[in-house]
Amino acid sequence: MSKSNTKIAGVRAGALARAEAYLDGGAFETDLARRVAIRTESQALPASRAELDRYITAEMIPAFEALGFTCRSFANPVAGQGPVLLATRIEDAKYPTVLGYGHGDVIRGQDAQWTKGNGPWQLQRDGDRLYGRGTADNKCQHTINMAALAAVMAERGGKLGFNCKYIIEMAEETGSAGLDEIVLANKDAFAADVLIASDGPRATAQRPTIVLGNRGALTFDLVCNLRDGGHHSGNWGGLLADPAIILAHAIASFVGRRGGLKLRAWLPPPLAPNVRAALKDITIDGGENAPTQDPTWGEIGLSGPEKVYAWNSFAVLAMTSGNPEAPVNAIAPSARARCQLRYVVGTKVDAVLPALRRHLDQHSFKHVDIVALPEVARFEATRTDVDDPWAQWVVRSFTETSNEKPAVIPSSGGGVPNHLFQTGLGMPTVWVPHSYPGCSQHAPDEHILVPVAKSALRLMAGLYWDLGVTGGPR
Repeated sequence: MSKSNTKIAGVRAGALARAEAYLDGGAFETDLARRVAIRTESQALPASRAELDRYITAEMIPAFEALGFTCRSFANPVAGQGPVLLATRIEDAKYPTVLGYGHGDVIRGQDAQWTKGNGPWQLQRDGDRLYGRGTADNKCQHTINMAALAAVMAERGGKLGFNCKYIIEMAEETGSAGLDEIVLANKDAFAADVLIASDGPRATAQRPTIVLGNRGALTFDLVCNLRDGGHHSGNWGGLLADPAIILAHAIASFVGRRGGLKLRAWLPPPLAPNVRAALKDITIDGGENAPTQDPTWGEIGLSGPEKVYAWNSFAVLAMTSGNPEAPVNAIAPSARARCQLRYVVGTKVDAVLPALRRHLDQHSFKHVDIVALPEVARFEATRTDVDDPWAQWVVRSFTETSNEKPAVIPSSGGGVPNHLFQTGLGMPTVWVPHSYPGCSQHAPDEHILVPVAKSALRLMAGLYWDLGVTGGPR
């Protein structure tokens, strides 16, 4: 829908300057500090339940109402979980509607493990870093987007020039419990033309990034249980099968020594040319505290970005046999490995475990059981096409603001509820992350970089401004 002939007051540069002034004048840190101070640990239920509610009622509803949004809070259908807020501003039925998303809940504070700042619940600045739980994930990110909306409205005399809806959920860190049920039961209320949301890190701190989907995650256990109780390794070693050795060989039968997948049923379709082209100029850089990458690990013939953003990977998340904390001279009776397959769009995920069962039987590993884990959240793989008009429109807007083509990531590694918006609501999805890989997300000393926040404020003000002028892709 084009609005190129509509006369709208204000100038694009003015909106960008207002967004920058929000940070430079100190209002950004004031708002973020107040929000970080609310201990919204969704993993600490039921003790944190009142704080999850308070974040919505005391912070989000007043902030959105000040922008002219109508707010509706949905009680979570999953017992004990936090609410979901939908803020809605409809200016004209002819305008396009953009849906935003953020989450106000955080993981546990891990208070005693912080070495920087002043603990998880007090925003603390150290140079260009702002420390505090939720700074990167996700309070800073929706704070930036809300400020960009305000900057555009201030420059346009109180108007956006498009319709906007915004979701703030309070259970993302527990697998977005209840979000699907709420949204799918109220499709009309949440309906929009496109999702433009923010979560996760950029490819690098310096380069604006858009993400078009996410890899899925299937988690399961492999268990080799041979007998009841352990037996003396001196008296029985060489006579009793060792379950840990059997399990190690079983895993090695379907994953190569360099991490490549051997099972054909676990492989995705070949990389599409536009996906490969999008990833050609991307570098993965986690910053000064990032681990050293191993270029020889993973699928042979793929670049690092292709391995992470466009291919399937397998990991052993944990593995036990006996008692590692207090080992004894005994052959353990069993061994267990918690396993995970991260997969991209096109993978036949329902065939993954049946194919593994057939493989283990064919290779004489009948004593290795596969245990499905329905209680562990399974993320679905989703991806908006790289050439989708909305994706390319955001690329153009960001390029105009930053004078640099943004990195385009087809599928991130993080677990976001993208399937709900793309499949459940049937809209293209474009994620715009405002953090960076070295932000210590989900760890002590979580932080954001002030230069990245300023860049993000400009990008989002420019994007929202352009929406009011063009209505999105023509």
